[in-house]
Order: sequence, then structure tokens, then C-alpha cells
Amino acid sequence: MNDALLIRAEHPADCAAIRFIHEQAFGRRDEADLVDRLRDEQVTVASLVAEMDGNVVGHLLFTRMWIDTANRSIPAVALAPLAVLPRFQRQRIGGWLIEHGLDELRAGSEEIVIVLGSAGYYSRFGFSCENARLLECPFRRESFLALELKPHALENLRAKVRYAKAFGL
Repeated sequence: MNDALLIRAEHPADCAAIRFIHEQAFGRRDEADLVDRLRDEQVTVASLVAEMDGNVVGHLLFTRMWIDTANRSIPAVALAPLAVLPRFQRQRIGGWLIEHGLDELRAGSEEIVIVLGSAGYYSRFGFSCENARLLECPFRRESFLALELKPHALENLRAKVRYAKAFGL
């Protein structure tokens, strides 16, 4: 990791910077509004920021979601959204946020993480379409990826994913 980069938990004083990061990274308000709705819904599992020279330059949010089988709901974690200020992109900051966050989740009791994104990017962290193949989802299969934090957590699990209400799905 870059010596000048600090990955830490979000503080309440970071909210305005986090909103700005998402608006700049995506060129719209949708993801920033999603972060606010997820906070309001109180489904945050982990919210991490990347800080350089005292300035917040990146943000990653992990929220609670569920995998519903015929008999039970299994808790899982959604990785979304992830954003880095445009002038700091392509410097591995997003990757360090993901690696740090996954390490935190592994150290806890989490077993499954789901992400919607590029398999080419997220596969470097262990996510795969194969892990998600038996899960029913509202997205294109090639962009729907899962990671087992505990071995065999998804093995033969035929179920439907359910995101927090804030996602509007």
C-alpha cells in the first residue's frame, strides 16, 4: 500500500466528502443518494474510506443483504458502491479498499459477499460468476459475482438474493 494512504472506518464528519466522491466518480447523484439511503436503512456492515494527506479520496460500502432459500434467510454482504475521486483513480486505491474490507469481513462472522461489476476486475479479489451460478438475481449473469469468505458457504445453495430496500430492487 502507498505510505501516504490510510484505509479507515468512515467517521460521521466524512459524509460530505463521501457524497462528493461518489458524485465526481460517477458523474451523477445516484450512488451518493444510495449511500445516504443505505445509512438511513441502517444496513451498513462496513463503510471504509481511503485518506491521503488528510483528505478522503475514496469510499467503499458493504451492506447487509440476504440469500433466501425455501426454508431460511442467510445473511450475506453486498459490496456497493465503490468510488475513488477521478484524479486518484488507477492508483490501486479501490483495490486497497476492497482488500482491507474483505479482510475485516473475514475476521468477523461474514461468509458470503456479492458484487455487481466487471468479472475482469473483481476476479482478482476472488469473486466469480461461478460462485453465483445457483443464485437467482435481477442482473445480467456475467456481471453478478460472489465470493465465499468461508469455504463452501455457497456450495449447492439454490436461492434468491434480496438486497436492502434502499437499492430499489
